[in-house]
Order: sequence, then C-alpha cells, then structure tokens
Amino acid sequence: MSRPGFVLEVDERTPALLMHEGEGFRLEKLPLGSRVVYPPESLPGLRDLDAHIREALLHPLGCEPLPELLHAGMRLTIVFDDLSIPLPQMKTPDIRQRIIEQVLEMAAAAGVDDVELIAGNALHRRMTPAELKRTVGERVFRSFFPHHLRNHDAEDRANLTEIGTTKHGEVVEINKRAATSDLIVYVNVTLTAMSGGPKSVSVGLASYRSLKHHHNVHTLRHSRSFNDPPNSAMHHSYNRMAGVLDEHVKIFQIETSVNNDTFPTQLGFLNKREWEWTLKDQAAYLAVKRANDLTPIKQRRQIWHRTAAPYGITSVTAGAPGPVHEVTMGHVLRQQLTEVNGPSDIGIWGLPYICPYNVNSIMNPILMMSLGLGYFFNLYRGQPLVRPGGVAIYYHPVRNEFHPVHHPSYIDFYEEVLAETTDPVAIETKYEEQFATDPWYIHLYRNSYAYHGVHPLYMWYWGAHALEHLGQVIVVGGDRRTSERMGFRAASTLGDALEMAKEKVGGSPTITYQHTPPLSMADVR
Repeated sequence: MSRPGFVLEVDERTPALLMHEGEGFRLEKLPLGSRVVYPPESLPGLRDLDAHIREALLHPLGCEPLPELLHAGMRLTIVFDDLSIPLPQMKTPDIRQRIIEQVLEMAAAAGVDDVELIAGNALHRRMTPAELKRTVGERVFRSFFPHHLRNHDAEDRANLTEIGTTKHGEVVEINKRAATSDLIVYVNVTLTAMSGGPKSVSVGLASYRSLKHHHNVHTLRHSRSFNDPPNSAMHHSYNRMAGVLDEHVKIFQIETSVNNDTFPTQLGFLNKREWEWTLKDQAAYLAVKRANDLTPIKQRRQIWHRTAAPYGITSVTAGAPGPVHEVTMGHVLRQQLTEVNGPSDIGIWGLPYICPYNVNSIMNPILMMSLGLGYFFNLYRGQPLVRPGGVAIYYHPVRNEFHPVHHPSYIDFYEEVLAETTDPVAIETKYEEQFATDPWYIHLYRNSYAYHGVHPLYMWYWGAHALEHLGQVIVVGGDRRTSERMGFRAASTLGDALEMAKEKVGGSPTITYQHTPPLSMADVR
C-alpha cells in the first residue's frame, strides 16, 4: 500500500529542497513555515504486463471484446499518442508498442488486412522515422512504415472529413482515414488528469478548424484547472465533440497510466523526498550536479533528453472511451493527488528541462511560460495553490534560444508579437489568423518537423488563466531581458524574489512549494 501525498511544513530541521531549473537543479532553503507539496509515493507497476494487456482487450468496458469487433474486409485504423506523452519518454519497449503488437496479432487472426497506424499529433510537429520506430517498435515499424504508418496531417484538406457540428456550433473535423474506418483503436498514455478520454480522437486527429473551438483565450480562461475536467470549459468542449464522434465512428479506447518512477537509478535521488536521502543519494547529488554544471549546455540537453524514465504501468483499461477513462482517472489521481489546506500568497515551482513540446528539442521562452503558467500552475483541483493577486515564483534560466526547425513560428512570435503585447486577448484578436494561415508555416508543418504556425499562440493562451489570476510572476535565475519581454521579473536568488513579491503580498507571506517532478496534483480545499 502506497502512502498518500504529503505536505511538509518547513522548520529548523528541514533540509535544503531540490529545485529543477531547466537542464539543471539546485538545493534551496525555504523560509520557516513554508509548505512543501509532495506527490504520493510511486505505485507498484503491473506484473506480467502482456497478460494485463490481453485481459483488457478480451474483457473491455462497455463494448464487445476486441476480437469480436474485427473481421475480414474491414478498415482498421490504430491511432496512438505522439511523443508529447509521457514525459520524460519511457524506457523501451514503450507501452504503446506492446499494446499495438497485440492488437495487430488479433487483427491478423481475424483476417484484417486493411490496417493503418497514425500518430495523433494534431498541430504538433511530425515525429521523425526514428521517433516513430522508438514508439511502435522495430517489428511494427518495419512492417508498416512509410505507407501505412504515418503522422496525422491537420493541413491535408483532401484527407480531412467534417463529421458534424455540436449544439454549440463547434465543427468536428478529423482525419479522413480514421473517420471512414469501421473501427478506430486509440492507444493512450494518460500522464495527467487533462489527458485521454474524449480528448484523444477529437484533438489528436483534428484540424485547426476543430481545435480553435477549445484552444482559445475565452475557453482557456474559463477552464480554471485543466486537470479538473468537470470544471474545465475546455473539457466540456471535448465532451461535446466526443458526443458527435460517437454517433458516426466506432472507437475502441485503450488507456494506460504510469507511476511516478520518473528518473532512472543513477538519478534516483530526484524521485525521493530530501529527508529520505541516504549518504549514497547525497553523494550522487553532488557528483551529478558537478558533472552537469561543467557540461556545455547543448551536450547537457542531449544527455537529459536521452535519459528515459523507468515507469511502471499501473493500469491498462480498454473498451468504450467514457467508462475506460473513468477508471484510468482513478489510477492517475491515486498516484498524484495530495490534499492541501487552502491557497497561499506565493507559489514556487521548479521547471524541468522538458515539456510536451520540446522533446528532443529546446525549451524556448514561450514553452517555459506554457509549462509554468499553463501546466504546472494548473496542477490542482478545487482552487489554485496561489490566492488571487498572489505571486508565482519559477526557477528556470529562460534563455533566448529556439530550435530553428521545430519552432520557426515561435521565433517570429517572440520577436514580433511579444515586442508589442503580452495580452492573450489582444494577441488572439490581431495575430491568430495570420499565424494559423501563413503558407510558409503550413509548408514547414507538413513537410519538415515544425510545430504548426499557430502553436506558439496556443501556448501563450495556456497561461491566460494564470496571468489573469496572479499579481506577479518572478523567475529565479531567468535571463533578465527575456523575462521582461514576456512580462515577468527576473531575480538572481530566492531571497531577491521574495523581496520583490512583498510589493504584492506584504511582509509576511504564506508560501507553498509544489515539489514536482515527479508529478503531483494539489487538491486545494
């Protein structure tokens, strides 16, 4: 039995606490009385995983067993989450590979020979052949790539189909191959409470025409926490679209959840609470930090991105998307949820080197904003960890550095748009159509490995709720000029940041540090 999440109140005995800051980390002493939110201890992974997969496929929730849905002459489309999940990437074999292999074996036994595999990448960059191979495995890749294993193309008008429209006027338009299949099998990894379920097909296989109905400032500002679906306007839109899909396509959803074994053995101290560090852990911290600090940034980045997580799989559930996702959510919350008594004046987060949109790439300033104010700020349900008008303090270097192949429109967004305004509403009103329809950005998205032209605007919208809620954002260790371009303040030390915060919260603020990764979700009462 795992222990529940833990909230520590800092006193004289509390050791220095680890803060992630991009491709580095540091130990930091917090003021007495500060709260530290830790996730529950890592749950045990399933034993005999292949047997659990087969059991899920043969005894699904809310529909017939998979073999009964398969027959000769049918069109079968297998869709899988792209490389944005999980983070970090898991050790191979990837759970998606293991599931897809069993689905294909059942399809072959049923005489199904019209099979396509599609990465549900929406407006994300295309996965490279090597990335596809890593996800689906050598055997599947060799058998299907390139003609029957590919990335979804949200700008391929000839291969998109409008399924219908919700009662709210939201256009549901998805990949044509999937829409015209007898069965869609969706293979998912639900890393956080915002993932999976109705989001999978309606987002992963969507066009810009569909995505703009929920990836907009109005919806995101009224979603509150994206990790609290019943109170998320974004998830309400997903649900409406999923209802339209259910009327036209058959979806067999296979969802998995992972534990909190985020870092491998040599970095095991990063998985632990600091007071539980052994002498060996302390020595490992000193050795890794010294080597990391001496390594040039480009090489350091490559090392971190090659470091795979030894996740244990905590659940495999298959069947109708609704009941499947309800079960999966229970496993996710059991691993991440920590009860917290009320918000504080100041929230602190250390931001790691990776987010969903810089795998094998660079965490540029826009992605840092999205990770901090979009993803980490919203790791709560109930109410935010920080009171209205409070201060968020992040640790990150915020370098003015961009990947020219993956993020070309991000460069223009940073240089041109943020030089004029940081207001999400003004940005959406003046610039979204330009970035979404630019022919060069569309060409790079379709033919190179670039995120869609509108993607940096969406990342800025992700932080709209936090920007509206907070009184100030301060970045410890952040490049001053880059931070100011985004409307943030930069501080050299935590002490400096706390002095700056006094302007908004007074002289004796309450402080909460959400200690993640490994991932935690605060249940703020």
